[in-house]
Amino acid sequence: MKFIRENIAAISSVLAVLTAVMMALSVYMVFSYAPLERVMGWPQKIFYFHVPIAIACYIGFFVTFAGSIGYLWTKNIAWDRFAVAGAEVGIVFATLMLLTGMIWGKPIWGAYWTWDPRLTTSFILWLIFVGYLILRTRVDDEIMRAKYAAVMGIVGYADVPLVHWSVKLWSRGIHPVLEKTSHDSGMHPDMFTAFQVCLISILLLFVLIFIQRVRYEFLKAEVDYLKSAHS
Repeated sequence: MKFIRENIAAISSVLAVLTAVMMALSVYMVFSYAPLERVMGWPQKIFYFHVPIAIACYIGFFVTFAGSIGYLWTKNIAWDRFAVAGAEVGIVFATLMLLTGMIWGKPIWGAYWTWDPRLTTSFILWLIFVGYLILRTRVDDEIMRAKYAAVMGIVGYADVPLVHWSVKLWSRGIHPVLEKTSHDSGMHPDMFTAFQVCLISILLLFVLIFIQRVRYEFLKAEVDYLKSAHS
């Protein structure tokens, strides 16, 4: 951990370059390598980015969930900083998840939005964590802010499993489901390869943004401490 803290700037720079290279490779894999899907055609290409973005969104909110539990258990404010960083980055990816889903929905469903169970629960998830961030701006005391936010972060995370399982819990949904087994990805091999490259790219982007957000949170805490020490 000490090595990471002392070399975080260099690590971030290397990660940024790697992310840029992988993102460029993703674009090539999606639009030049992966075959065109026969039924949906070009709109299906959004899938390669939409699903990894959704996974990154889930990870961000899981960080908030874990950080919230960590804070309530230990009362160490560092856990709260991880939690808020996870929520903010999660919101970014949740917004992208909704937008890419809407872009896909227009040519396939004929509408940008339908109150499909997965779309509805995804929108509720977005609202919950926007509310989480708003709550943090309404409480001045750091300890009380961390406590209230931790409770909301834990309760709010309960919607993530609902989003994931909504297409099976509510059979009336029209959201597509990829049928796969342990031996079959449910996709053409070239499509699956492109998907894996996109998944790695998006996860690298998530890690890069998250690291920067955590760095900001800890630097802000140091600045606030120095200000209070000299006031």
